[in-house]
Amino acid sequence: MYFLRFEVSPSMLGKFRIVGDWVVGTKISKAEILDWLRQEDDRYLQDLWQKADAIRRENVGDAVHLRGLIEISNHCVRQCQYCGLRVDHRGLARYRMTEAEIMECVRQAVDYGYGTVVLQSGEDYGIRTEWMASVVRRIKAETPLAVTLSLGERPDTDLIAWREAGADRYLLRFETSDLQLYEKIHPSLPGRWSDRIAILRRLAELGYEVGSGVMIGIPEQTYESLAHDIWLFEVLYLDMIGVGPYIPHPRTPLGQAAIKLGAPQDKQVPNSELMTYKVVALARLACPGANIPSTTALATLNREEGRELGLVRGANVVMPNLTPPQYRVSYEIYPAKACIFETAADCDACVKRRIISLGRTVGSGRGDSPNRSRRIKRAERKLEDLVEDTPCLPCQPQL
Repeated sequence: MYFLRFEVSPSMLGKFRIVGDWVVGTKISKAEILDWLRQEDDRYLQDLWQKADAIRRENVGDAVHLRGLIEISNHCVRQCQYCGLRVDHRGLARYRMTEAEIMECVRQAVDYGYGTVVLQSGEDYGIRTEWMASVVRRIKAETPLAVTLSLGERPDTDLIAWREAGADRYLLRFETSDLQLYEKIHPSLPGRWSDRIAILRRLAELGYEVGSGVMIGIPEQTYESLAHDIWLFEVLYLDMIGVGPYIPHPRTPLGQAAIKLGAPQDKQVPNSELMTYKVVALARLACPGANIPSTTALATLNREEGRELGLVRGANVVMPNLTPPQYRVSYEIYPAKACIFETAADCDACVKRRIISLGRTVGSGRGDSPNRSRRIKRAERKLEDLVEDTPCLPCQPQL
């Protein structure tokens, strides 16, 4: 098994020190993570849930921050073997929202009291760089909202332009750190190797809050590789972590078993509700200050209380869907998603009711990750130390 190789730049480094391939200063070892992933005894798991919830409360508080999700396009140039938006899914009705439609959803987010909108799409190059920058500038000019983008592996010029336009955060899941598995399920575009770890590093250098995450239970995913994924969350010092179960889509090669993948039964990670809670809790232990959503995928697996259980096992964010219903049904990453047919108002009311039922509060403001501000302060202190330790150059005669 080969894991993704990466270099940790100062902009992504927390309080860690690199010694060879080992990172000194991590909060939880890969061995500990592996033990928890294999744990099935509910008595012990209660300890994990309680610890994750306590660390969540201590580091990000009891507020549950709401991010209004707007799925602006379901076009995608990729051939990911698991995703219903893949370019070869010919039967999918494709759409791309207009600026006016997006801004209507943005105004709903303000009316509902959200602090952030998340603009998400497939990797759609019909979304032009300047057009997206213009939308971001308009949102920032007309509202107090933070803007999170999740638009795939875009070129550096796009990421720079959108950051300069005012985008605050970028979400790009690396899905698995197992290089061989990643290449099987996520083919690169012709002439362009996919290196999401490098992109995450670059996003941090550009000043974005950086989000990533993984799928749980992909065929051929082992406990060892998932433990490495969670350990990597901490090494990358992520601001946001989104995890969810692999839910097969019948119109994809992986869902149709057109490609044969699978680890031995004793090594294959299940794509179960329980395993997803374990990863949410362990992500909280690894990254105490990260924003971690209780996802729609959890609500899909358990419509009665999936989101609530995620929130009491480490999560602190929910993403109500603001996408217009006529488009929402076509954003089919996986089938039978929760809340497909609800209006934005229904979704908002439902989510807030569930939060209050837990004795938690609905968050106000942007809900920025404390990790980013800590990282900036550390970088500033390192720069000050560097300047103080640098001897002055002798004065040069003026010409």
